[in-house]
Amino acid sequence: MSISRKIHKPYVLYEDKDHKFVWLGLDESEHEKGILTNQYLIVDNNEGALLDAGGYFVFERVYENVKEFINPQNIKYLLFSHQDPDVIGSLNLWIDVTPDAKIYASGLWERFLPHLGFEDSVRIIDIPDEGMNIKLGNDVIKAIPAHFMHSPGNFHYYDTKSKIYFSGDLGAAVYPAGVWYLFVENFEEHVKYMEGFHRRYIASAKAIRNWLKHLEGLDIQIIAPQHGSIFQGENVKKFIEWLKSLDKTGMDYLWQD
Repeated sequence: MSISRKIHKPYVLYEDKDHKFVWLGLDESEHEKGILTNQYLIVDNNEGALLDAGGYFVFERVYENVKEFINPQNIKYLLFSHQDPDVIGSLNLWIDVTPDAKIYASGLWERFLPHLGFEDSVRIIDIPDEGMNIKLGNDVIKAIPAHFMHSPGNFHYYDTKSKIYFSGDLGAAVYPAGVWYLFVENFEEHVKYMEGFHRRYIASAKAIRNWLKHLEGLDIQIIAPQHGSIFQGENVKKFIEWLKSLDKTGMDYLWQD
């Protein structure tokens, strides 16, 4: 699907009377400033959690789209998968418009976050390496360990009500200019946009195997990554099986004997 400088409105991935999981839109002109990123909002009983709020230059777009679903002052949590600028670069702006929101990130990154321009460290909640449950309204969001995929302190977030799994950089696809689609339809064709990233950025196949243990028992209907396109239906299983097949990633890929 080829498009030029299109603005895509938010898309509700799941909705019931009390709960929503929303993809927060996209402006394709952002491709000119950096890699395209996805942001997501979970709302339960008028409490919100924003997932990987994004870099500085996407703040206005994300903020305006959030307001369609919730008063930003009702955002209770800013949940971050890791520390990269495209994930967390707008944090100082979100701190100002969500006065009561707590910031959840790996304990490895707590001392780095104030470098983004805020000093209220009381608002930072360290996620322990083993993960944790986060209560939002009547919902539970699980912080799932995904260390070294690619960050050494890395978490995904599983929404137990919608059964949507936010996978951070896992599942990232890097598209050439003019190519973008919200949902993966042809998985085999889509692999060419994912393979380079996963081979180089995921630390090792051992990291993948360890992460897979944390998926046991989870009913995952949708995998929603921070870059690229969303997996649903049979493509959820295909994506997980494809990851299992990657025998050389990261250090093993770069330094092959």
